[in-house]
Amino acid sequence: MIYYPVFLDLRGKPVLVVGAGKVALRKTRGLLEAGARVTVVSPRWEPAFDEMPVMLLRRAFEPGDIEGASLVFTATDIREVNRSVALLAKARAIPVNVADAPPECDFLVPARVRRGSLQVAISTGGQDPRRAVAIRRRIEDVLEGE
Repeated sequence: MIYYPVFLDLRGKPVLVVGAGKVALRKTRGLLEAGARVTVVSPRWEPAFDEMPVMLLRRAFEPGDIEGASLVFTATDIREVNRSVALLAKARAIPVNVADAPPECDFLVPARVRRGSLQVAISTGGQDPRRAVAIRRRIEDVLEGE
């Protein structure tokens, strides 16, 4: 599958992240860097979430949590929860990223390199994330001195 690459302006936009493990933490950091207003829903979370400027709902996901979100990310370690969140988002025409199932995603989050206003995004369409990371590292090396 070929995806259309796009950079989104998320400044001030409400984004929902379901799950608060390491994957959700990485995604949340990127969302905050982009200026999104992030709500995280999870009964368990990485301690780093306590220090982040997010609304942390310390409980299981509820269908109403999705209302008003511009984007949804689901990154729990429970397949059925991720699938359920994806179906709810799609039913409301809210783009969703499903961490454990690229075919269920409306969009993918690429590996990226950022140096000031320059951003380079690398994607394998979800087929080979390790390769994307390896290429990201090579690009970082090239841009090291810039």
